[in-house]
Amino acid sequence: MSGQPNTRLTDLFGLAGWSKGELARLVNRQAAAMGHPQLATDTSRVRRWIDTGEIPRDPVPRVLAALFTERLGRVVTIEDLGLVRHGRTGKRQVDGIEEHPEGVPWAPERTAAVLTEFTGMDLMLNRRGLVGAGAALAAGSTLSSAMHDWLHTDPTLKADAPVLDDPLHADPAGFDRYEAAPIGSQEIEELERSVEVFRAWDAARGGGLQRKAVVGQLNEVGGMLAYHHPPHLQRRLWGVAANLAVLAGWMSHDVGLEPTAQKYFVIAAHAAREGGDRPRAGEALSRAARQMVHLGRPDDALDLMKLAQSGAGDRLQPRTKAMFHTIEAWAQASMGKGQAMRRTLGHAEDLFVSHRQDAETPDWMQTFKDEDLYGMQALAYRTLAEFDPGAAAHAQYYAEKALALRVDGRERSKIFDHLSMASACFIADDPEQADRYARLALMSMGSNSSRRTWDRLRQMYRLTAEYAGYPKIHQLREEIRVALPKPRGKGYGGSAQA
Repeated sequence: MSGQPNTRLTDLFGLAGWSKGELARLVNRQAAAMGHPQLATDTSRVRRWIDTGEIPRDPVPRVLAALFTERLGRVVTIEDLGLVRHGRTGKRQVDGIEEHPEGVPWAPERTAAVLTEFTGMDLMLNRRGLVGAGAALAAGSTLSSAMHDWLHTDPTLKADAPVLDDPLHADPAGFDRYEAAPIGSQEIEELERSVEVFRAWDAARGGGLQRKAVVGQLNEVGGMLAYHHPPHLQRRLWGVAANLAVLAGWMSHDVGLEPTAQKYFVIAAHAAREGGDRPRAGEALSRAARQMVHLGRPDDALDLMKLAQSGAGDRLQPRTKAMFHTIEAWAQASMGKGQAMRRTLGHAEDLFVSHRQDAETPDWMQTFKDEDLYGMQALAYRTLAEFDPGAAAHAQYYAEKALALRVDGRERSKIFDHLSMASACFIADDPEQADRYARLALMSMGSNSSRRTWDRLRQMYRLTAEYAGYPKIHQLREEIRVALPKPRGKGYGGSAQA
């Protein structure tokens, strides 16, 4: 007991709208449903949890996490409730921002447990038809300051379960854990192949259709990580966890579950570091930065990119550095900083071409090819064109180069390139060409589950207003209005800026 109020639990309790007596009854009922009929909680105990920071024994924290998750319609973990014994409980800075948002960074031995608990709650929301909305995104500066020291230290690779006489003992890893058996290299190879399948599906069809499958697979891997495997297998398993967490985050971002996506990116960074792969941890944080730019928070994105680049260590390959620079350039373009953006893109080009062709490329970087560099350059220039219309010609040039190389089935990237081109054409006063590329994008979007493509379409639609008197553009506007999904519900985050 800390003797201090548990501010995290207090805040969530207020949002839930229960009385203390009602919560006590719900805890008893939920505990019985989870196989603990002997548990008996009363109003005075709930008051101590909230007012004096008392941390109840297991399974009460897990029961509370399940109750708050269902009540609020978003994933709520034990960390979110301030009920982890070794962590500080909801300490705040004077500006109201938590010093360590959502328990970041947590202790190394907690990574597998946090991963398994969070994915279990996410799956529960899927099963019950709820959505992961309603939480707030942590600011980039808050995340980066909380993770800086942690990411810059050398990871100590060790299993997550307590060291016992039985080396195959599994420690419970949170709510809804996967009952895994010890695995070998063949099983890990199958998991690594599954990552490639999920990655290809996401690129082709968007994140909505396979997100639940990826989260389920990640949940299983979290259970596997609770065992003591030989170090070389444990390291590969952490790599699988990092890759799946990045995918779960990217798919969540793709369908508008922004706070959920951010948590998965942070989990991915933790998992990568546990496996000793600091470049992978940096790339995971770069995804969070891209998310911030998309949501109109480029200053937060730049904070995260500084951490991604410094925390990735000296094993960062030139092509990965080039990709990082394109994200940084997009953020700069979103702020109207044209000179800085051009300089950053120049660095990206130099690094990209300096990459040795015979160098072994990490599997998570194999999709950043020439067309992806061109596509990001097109996006940066198209974004800058909102401030400097002269940049539209450069956006058209790079979008055309990207589209000429898009032959590998990554339909979502092709849609983005078409929208970059269409937007640039509108800004460059070429509505005929704009109409052509807008229709190419619109034709493909119906079979794609990516909400981000619709966000970009909305941004392009705004540019059509000036040409609404043209018959073709008038018809295009009508078709877009009919095709656009209904506005998102509260809690999904901001709007796209590119």
